[in-house]
Amino acid sequence: MTEIILFPSAYGLRPAVGEAAGRLRAAGHRVHVPDLYDGRTAGTPAEELEIREEIGRDELLRRAVAAAAPHSDAGLVYMGFSMGGSLAQTVALGDERARGLVLLHGTADIAEDASVDDLPVQLHVADPDPFETHDWLTAWYLRMRRAGADVEVFRYPGAGHLYTDPGLPDWDAGAAEETWRLVEAFLSLEE
Repeated sequence: MTEIILFPSAYGLRPAVGEAAGRLRAAGHRVHVPDLYDGRTAGTPAEELEIREEIGRDELLRRAVAAAAPHSDAGLVYMGFSMGGSLAQTVALGDERARGLVLLHGTADIAEDASVDDLPVQLHVADPDPFETHDWLTAWYLRMRRAGADVEVFRYPGAGHLYTDPGLPDWDAGAAEETWRLVEAFLSLEE
């Protein structure tokens, strides 16, 4: 059993997040899903931007750290969707007990002094992705490797940005199923 913290996208705790957590729990993992938006969800990009800006990046990061803290002694695998991936990456790189990092649709910048000891990382991203451009991902990959992470990148041609969410126009059933198959294999190695 792997202990996982799963951060939602900027849309909040949509049904797809609960379905993902359920799938991971059915595979035998313990999954913690924090509500960083205090019960609010967004239905459009404009709504998610409004909520995100109202709360603020620093407060969202503070909430993510606070949500992970009670479980971090167990050695968490950090996971997140889009903005949640950005938060998962930032928190995982600061947690010396992190056991893994799974990024779905999103990354974050990496501090020059970031250092991890062979942290296993999977990134799943649409190709192309307007928020995760090829140039950005190349630089991100090199910085993660320089920090000491063991990184695998999986690109899904033709998929939309949030292709794992069946409630959004980006949904791509084939890409989503392949992503979950690879994520489950990754998690079985972390047990």
